[in-house]
Amino acid sequence: MSTPSATSTTSAPTPVTAVGADRRPAVEPLGPDSLTWKYFGDIRTGMMGMWIGAIENMYPGLGAGVEDHSSLWREPLQRVFRSVYPIMGVVYDGDRAGRTGAMIRDWHRDIKGVDSAGRRYHALDPATFYWAHATFFMMVIKLADYFGGGLTEAQKHQLFDEHVQWYAQYGMSMRPVPDSWEGFCEYWDRVCADELEYTKAADGILNMRIPKPWFVLVPDAVWGQLFKPMLSAQRWIATGLFEPVVREKAGLQWNDGDEILFRLFGKAVQIMFAFVPDEVRLHPRALAGYRREHSREQGKPVDEDAPLVEAPWFTGPPKDRRDNGMHYVPPGASPARALLERAGSLVHGTFSLAGGLAGGLGRARVA
Repeated sequence: MSTPSATSTTSAPTPVTAVGADRRPAVEPLGPDSLTWKYFGDIRTGMMGMWIGAIENMYPGLGAGVEDHSSLWREPLQRVFRSVYPIMGVVYDGDRAGRTGAMIRDWHRDIKGVDSAGRRYHALDPATFYWAHATFFMMVIKLADYFGGGLTEAQKHQLFDEHVQWYAQYGMSMRPVPDSWEGFCEYWDRVCADELEYTKAADGILNMRIPKPWFVLVPDAVWGQLFKPMLSAQRWIATGLFEPVVREKAGLQWNDGDEILFRLFGKAVQIMFAFVPDEVRLHPRALAGYRREHSREQGKPVDEDAPLVEAPWFTGPPKDRRDNGMHYVPPGASPARALLERAGSLVHGTFSLAGGLAGGLGRARVA
């Protein structure tokens, strides 16, 4: 099944049934006809990792929670890589999306404390939890705007409605959620201008250093240089994606020439990815979701309890943190089997890409 094109229209999402603090949207999960499915699982979001990490953690309560409780500084690659799987699942897990959302919510129950300014924080404070979700929604908007050819106003309104339906999967209070796309834009601008701060966690992300994982057999001197170009590129992309007021808070410089170059870069990425097949372009959890729904459309039996696609075993949290209830721990597997599966996926992806390029530069079908 092919993913929707950038200009496709879809059926209206499940409507919100009430207004204000007592609003309760229907909790049906998003499906493959949604624009959120089209954009959120795209691997181009990986280019935006430093942006979303920094702007999330400029929210004081969220930044304090990461500073005090996260293992991000010990294992940034593993932490980010494994976290993406359940986050993707809230969109792509079909009827199980609510369960995935509830698991993510519950991992945050004990993340609380007092920040350096004496302010109490809790990860499940509705405003704090919603800000994290708002950044994921804005990531979809910015991905389409800068790297995907743009969105019409109707599509932005549709994505807003879908993000409400998406957020409902967490089972959190809906009180912080704006009532409309226009309301969300006002909310985003207000938080960026009045509430975000340049926290220690945000600084750590913008100036990230990546410790060498235990399983990588590369000399320390080589490892120390390996990620410098990637991190510099991510910092430049993050600077371009920030609103001007956020750039100013972070002390980052940007001029008209940077903006022109950034837009040209985004157009080049858009053109290049027009030729990348879905098997390569989509995150594994997203690809699994499309394949499941394609089988359903074809009238094939679908095992609703089939194991979900999980992060590789070697991305698991440090052993001393696996039992504290704050982490997603990928299901155990033998290292040999996991490595074989990883090698098989790499070979499959390589041949998929080669086949897509050789086959008339057409979009592969998700099946």
